[in-house]
Amino acid sequence: MDEVRVRAEHDRGVLAGLLGRDPLLHAYELGDLDDAFWPYTRWWRRGEQVALLYQGVGLATLLAFAPPERTGGLVALLAELVPVLPDRLHAHLSPGVADAVAGGFEVTEVTGHLKLALTDRGRLAGVVPAGSVLTGADLPELAALYAVAYPEVRFDERLLATGRYVGIRDGGELVAVAGVHVWSPVYGVAAVGNVATHPRVRGRGLAGAAVAAVCGGLLRDGVDRVVLNVRADNGAAVRLYERLGFTRVAGYDEMTVTVRR
Repeated sequence: MDEVRVRAEHDRGVLAGLLGRDPLLHAYELGDLDDAFWPYTRWWRRGEQVALLYQGVGLATLLAFAPPERTGGLVALLAELVPVLPDRLHAHLSPGVADAVAGGFEVTEVTGHLKLALTDRGRLAGVVPAGSVLTGADLPELAALYAVAYPEVRFDERLLATGRYVGIRDGGELVAVAGVHVWSPVYGVAAVGNVATHPRVRGRGLAGAAVAAVCGGLLRDGVDRVVLNVRADNGAAVRLYERLGFTRVAGYDEMTVTVRR
């Protein structure tokens, strides 16, 4: 009976074992086991199914993924979690899961996304990296760039201290950037993100060069799994990442959720 009960999980070793069975699907969650992110997380599991509530930046975000043949258990887990979730949150869920728990969730702003993983390092090697590492001193310039190029970004300023943000300048002005959402040397995963290019210099390959620099640094430092998320309808971005050696792992939906009480 215990196997099918929903329980809060506080043991990182247990979570790492469960998530590590499909590390590319769960790379973001594995990264959130790292000391830098762990204090902002709450975890639940039902048998082998795991759900994460991340409360680090802005609205809390619920992450829950499973391959198609195992979404039934994920639905059961989320249905039992409804009473303990915040009233409003973001959610990243495997396709169809939100519909299955519609009695507990009011869902809006649904967008289809893809999970990609760096699987072809030969392609990455064919792209010339560019840029320099950004630090906290570059934060005002970075904020100004995001305001113009990526105003909806969810950026955790603490991540600048990782040394995993790379910026490219044009005439001294910061015009392109790539960084990470999570990075965990312990669990060997990183999620590339917060990629942006100033509108006036788009089309020059700067985003690809910055992403190549970030990925190259991660690989040199022993990160085995490099992933990213991208909107499924952003064809230009998908093509860019495929050119860099990323391939598709899974689809999922991002949404805003209001919990029905």
